[in-house]
Amino acid sequence: MYQIQFNHPIHIYFIGIGGISMSGLAEVLMEEGFTVSGSDRAPSPLTHALEKRGVQVFYGQKYENIRENIDLIVYTSAVHKDNPEMAAAKDRGIPILTRAQLLGQMMRNYDTPIAVSGTHGKTTTTSMISEILLQAGTDPTLSIGGILKTINGNVRVGHSGYFLTEACEYTNSFLSFYPKIGIILNVEEDHMDFFKDIDDIRNSFHLFAGLLPKDGALIINGSIPEVAKITDGISCPVITYGPSECFDYSPCNIKYNEKGCASFTLTAKGRENRSFCLNVPGEHNVYNAIAAIALCDFLSIDAQTMAQALSRFAGTDRRFEYKGTLNGVTIIDDYAHHPTEITATLKAAANYPHKTLWCVFQPHTYTRTKAFLGDFAKALSLADRVVLAKIYPARETDDLGISSATLQAEIETLGRNCSYFDSFEEIKNFVSKNFQPGDLLITMGAGDIVKVADELLK
Repeated sequence: MYQIQFNHPIHIYFIGIGGISMSGLAEVLMEEGFTVSGSDRAPSPLTHALEKRGVQVFYGQKYENIRENIDLIVYTSAVHKDNPEMAAAKDRGIPILTRAQLLGQMMRNYDTPIAVSGTHGKTTTTSMISEILLQAGTDPTLSIGGILKTINGNVRVGHSGYFLTEACEYTNSFLSFYPKIGIILNVEEDHMDFFKDIDDIRNSFHLFAGLLPKDGALIINGSIPEVAKITDGISCPVITYGPSECFDYSPCNIKYNEKGCASFTLTAKGRENRSFCLNVPGEHNVYNAIAAIALCDFLSIDAQTMAQALSRFAGTDRRFEYKGTLNGVTIIDDYAHHPTEITATLKAAANYPHKTLWCVFQPHTYTRTKAFLGDFAKALSLADRVVLAKIYPARETDDLGISSATLQAEIETLGRNCSYFDSFEEIKNFVSKNFQPGDLLITMGAGDIVKVADELLK
């Protein structure tokens, strides 16, 4: 495998430079003196930001974009092997790395690389930790899977030994990483176009945990089913958290304010009880916060700093993000695209002031929709009114004989009112005619469903 020498910057070309992670890595490397260019399918706010910094971005991935002055090609799992730029790189003999391999090599350049993994909650937890590290004055380098308002972006280049990033299990990409401290928030079935079953997924997380050195630590949700299959045999200390006092960290006296945001007392073995107040809604965020606290305890950050940072943290873009109010209707946008995430978001919304709870949901990929059809229907039925958009296919081309109409029928068998429209314009017109002052409307999904919220508020 090609190895980057960070004291000898080169020209790196990113295929898919507009992705949230790829654009962040490009920014970090630019700060380190590297020359960066790349391509993407279409312009976006992220590519425009790179262009303002002098990055050459090609729109449309073409063979001729790959020139002789490029030293290294980096690509994501969304790029197919028959991509013309990949073909050009091979023809020219240019070394190629995956995004994960590049990120792993970057992590080795820091004293304390931290990786946050799990089926859900990675971006929120990484953002919470980021807020604490910034509040503590540690000057960290951050790579986040969403936009954090505190840094006005998803990346920050620091000058200390702290490097914080998310670690995604899809295609086993996190096995290319070199973390010193790892967090595992949860382990559930997802990405079934790659994994065989839940045991295959657990094995990947076990291998991830095995990457951690003896002087590092694994912070893990102890209530993960068959958690021992993940933790057995690893060499570093294991720190657990969960809903009961049998774990190293657990909450009690959880209370919610009028916006559904929790305050709680934290019990931790060997430490005095501490109180925390959150500014993001839902019980799931209590546990995200506890994972962040456990990490920062390991880093010896004081409790007051953590409490101040967590009370100030108001979330990241597309994580229960308040978009605005229209004719007395509150509009929220959320990235949830897995049944567990949908359940957590809609339960959080139940504690938010509203008359009728609307969920405008865009399913994400055919394989996920088919694999969890019944679970999606059950989760979405927590809303009073459900409106479905067409499935967002992402990287997939085979529809597997499934559509949003299939999900609509499944929801209706549970007795829940559900509508389905092919276009965002139809969805906008339908909800505009039917919602009432005092209602709460959530646009939800990992695709581009946020456009509905934006169009409603124009």
